[in-house]
Amino acid sequence: MSAPTDLSQLSGLELLRIAMTTDSRPPFIGDLLGLEVEELEFGKAVFALRTRPDFANPLGTTHGGICATLLDSVMGCAVHTTLDAGVGYTTLELKINYIRAVPTDGRRLIATGTTIHVGRTTATAEGRVVDDQGKLVAHGTTTCVIFRSKEHSHDSTQHSSSGAQVPS
Repeated sequence: MSAPTDLSQLSGLELLRIAMTTDSRPPFIGDLLGLEVEELEFGKAVFALRTRPDFANPLGTTHGGICATLLDSVMGCAVHTTLDAGVGYTTLELKINYIRAVPTDGRRLIATGTTIHVGRTTATAEGRVVDDQGKLVAHGTTTCVIFRSKEHSHDSTQHSSSGAQVPS
């Protein structure tokens, strides 16, 4: 029997890979939606789900919040895969464009999120949701704020072009 893993020592990618595959993990939003993890790589996350009748909006098609949740999840997790151990993040801004309505008939939606930029305090990512025929359903972008402990922070002193220190 192996010793329990110290999750605080795992990179974001390692933590997600364990969290998404272990039976003893706490529940998360993906359980509610029937989310399937397709791929987790550095800077990329791919999740899928099947639409169902209880995802319906008042017009009878899949509620936009389902695609928004998929996009928030894959874009945020794409950012998370790039973070060092002990570094956290949260969504600061989320922008979604809806392209077409999706029936609630069990259609498979696949969402892919990839990072655009990961800096010291913020990260940006983009995402796409396609249906099982490859048709674009929605796309979006996110800005995430990154939480680094003092031990993970880099020197925040900035320098002007003359080399003089500038307070940050």
